[in-house]
Amino acid sequence: MRIGGLDVGDKTIGVALSDELGWTAQGLEVIRRRSLEEDLARLAEIARQYGVTRWVVGMPRNMNGTYGPRAELTRAFIEQLAAHSGLPVEAYDERLSTMAAQRVLLEADVSRARRRKVIDKMAAAVILQGYLDARSRPSPGSLV
Repeated sequence: MRIGGLDVGDKTIGVALSDELGWTAQGLEVIRRRSLEEDLARLAEIARQYGVTRWVVGMPRNMNGTYGPRAELTRAFIEQLAAHSGLPVEAYDERLSTMAAQRVLLEADVSRARRRKVIDKMAAAVILQGYLDARSRPSPGSLV
């Protein structure tokens, strides 16, 4: 059982996958957007190939927590992905995920050209890892 994480942009979709236990996220690939149908078909192929049982999509929010025009496009994509895939799709706050991914790549001394190629899948991994970490935290009042 794997969870897939997505960083959806206008030109690309960053894709990340959890391990089978749902503890860690790894970047998988960057899909160059062509059409909604082709994008959804590639995501369906990934879901079949890797056994994805749920998608988590980064929801862009403003720093004050409000939603802007990009969030509406992301909501529409989430609805289409859920209808096409038949899998549960959840939105997860993606604020600062690209900046966090950029920081990781800079600290790893990755070249600018290479960063451009992998930033979207790294951002997807940051989004997915945040989701996985939030799920694993005990709820307030639990006895764990």
